Amino acid sequence: MDWLTGTKIPVGRMAKAAFDGLQAHAAPVFDAVALALEALIEAILWVLQTPPPLAVVAAFVALTWLLQRSWRTCLVVALGFLFILNQGYWKPVTESLTLILSACLVCMGLGVPIGIAAAHRPRLHAAMVPVLDLMQTLPTFVYLIPAIVFFGLGLVPGLIATVIFVLPAPIRLTQLGVSSTPAALLEAATAFGATPRQVLWKVELPYALPQIMAGLNQTIMLSLSMVVIAALVGANGLGVPVVRALNTVNTALGFESGLVIVVVAIILDRMLRGTRT
Repeated sequence: MDWLTGTKIPVGRMAKAAFDGLQAHAAPVFDAVALALEALIEAILWVLQTPPPLAVVAAFVALTWLLQRSWRTCLVVALGFLFILNQGYWKPVTESLTLILSACLVCMGLGVPIGIAAAHRPRLHAAMVPVLDLMQTLPTFVYLIPAIVFFGLGLVPGLIATVIFVLPAPIRLTQLGVSSTPAALLEAATAFGATPRQVLWKVELPYALPQIMAGLNQTIMLSLSMVVIAALVGANGLGVPVVRALNTVNTALGFESGLVIVVVAIILDRMLRGTRT
């Protein structure tokens, strides 16, 4: 086996050289991205933290009513937020919601157009599949290293790592929804003189809307699963007490913060559950 292990392929050195080159020559691009993401994060954080907590809770309950039209779901959302306030986790929850909402905006803003392009171009989709598989299977801690190198510590590198991990979900589901549009609908729209843009907006996207909303739901749930990992690079939120409980072997703090994360997941899932179909 010496002949096989004697000459090691320098994968690590090549990756380091690539990162060093990007850091040296693309620093203005990364700085611009960081400024834009910081502005987005600060805007969402201001919206969630400036009003009184009960006003924000009322806004979420009203949004739930618009999406679900169910008083039971609104009651679950209200009780969930009241439990969070009772436990004293309002600020960490708003910080985690900021990360989640920012990731949703970025992922859906990139994922839906890319998914549409992949649905219309089979070769592009075939080329993207291994890249998407790599993004989802590569350990998320690996993303944190270049994120720290390029963006430092804080919410921005946590957001970048979250986007890389979550982005394949809206791309795959959008591509699936658009590409599964029945050929009869496309032929009928074309026969009535619809342009390609009209076919996209009036036929393909409405038909793919359940899949796109499922992609949004997956984006939110996967982003929530990243809050603990994001805390390792200085991102505030619910991951901070979890990491602190792990470092100090504090069972009470760990169970308390973990239960709050579960409650946030239930709230977000109930808010979007009716939009899947």
